Amino acid sequence: MDLRLAVYQLASAHALDAQQTRQLQEVAGFQREPARLAYWLPRGVAVLGAALLGMGLICWVAANWEDLGRMGRFALLQGVFAAACVGAFAVPRARVPLLLLALLAIGGLFAYFGQTYQTGADPWQLFALWAALALPLCLVARSDVLWTPWMLVLATAAVLWMRAQAHHSWRVDSSALSIFLIGWLVVLAACVFVSPLLARWTGAGSWALRLGLLLATYIIAGTAVSGLFGDKVASPYWAGLGLLAVAGILLSTRRYFDVFGLSVVALGLNLLLVAGLMRMLLSDGASGLDKLVMLGLLAAALLALTVKGILWRTRRETA
Repeated sequence: MDLRLAVYQLASAHALDAQQTRQLQEVAGFQREPARLAYWLPRGVAVLGAALLGMGLICWVAANWEDLGRMGRFALLQGVFAAACVGAFAVPRARVPLLLLALLAIGGLFAYFGQTYQTGADPWQLFALWAALALPLCLVARSDVLWTPWMLVLATAAVLWMRAQAHHSWRVDSSALSIFLIGWLVVLAACVFVSPLLARWTGAGSWALRLGLLLATYIIAGTAVSGLFGDKVASPYWAGLGLLAVAGILLSTRRYFDVFGLSVVALGLNLLLVAGLMRMLLSDGASGLDKLVMLGLLAAALLALTVKGILWRTRRETA
């Protein structure tokens, strides 16, 4: 409910004058400072400034590519990384934004290294090394400000690794099932690592876990749906369907319940089931209107049952 709209409705229903309306607004707290604004505003500005500074550093090096020598570029990137780490150690209050700057500087350093020396390494190796070197920074910071981009870097490394092992092809077939399973399990293992199960040691909150579940569902569902194209349904489709089903069951239990994660995984399951129904209904090559109508009705019914089930589980958990 919109509190401001409710106040206006009360003022209109009881015919309050301007003075009484202002008093009602004061009781509602419209004139007061938002709760914990003094705590979150400087921290948010510091994190935003660190993120902009880190990305600005990378863009500045790229824009001045011809003006800076090779050693100058390396010295700048490494100097920013070292200064951020020393500053995080010397000023504990600024530890999180400075370590975020250090994390971004690592990415810029590896990007520049790959552009300069052309070592022939696959891109996934640079992202994997970036995630590995950033892991100690995340453990020191104990904040989602670092765990969230770390999750994005790791998921990118997993996707690039799967593509490299599949001979740089996005085609999905049963022969590459083990490759896809390893990539999926790496991202899911990262989700477990930043989950509340290990929050005592990692300090990770909900944002990193939710981003990880979103990325894992996207990767698994995208690969599994691609397995539907071809002469016959590839085994990655069934593997992805089963893996998401297991994840959904775990997230619906009382110990691991998370409404956002459950909703994301349920959406991925809906996508896979609807895609499978489409493959089954249109397998004969015909695209009659009756089959399309049936598919739409089945998809709507499946979505309605999923939403109803999530709402029921959420109410039960709240109660």
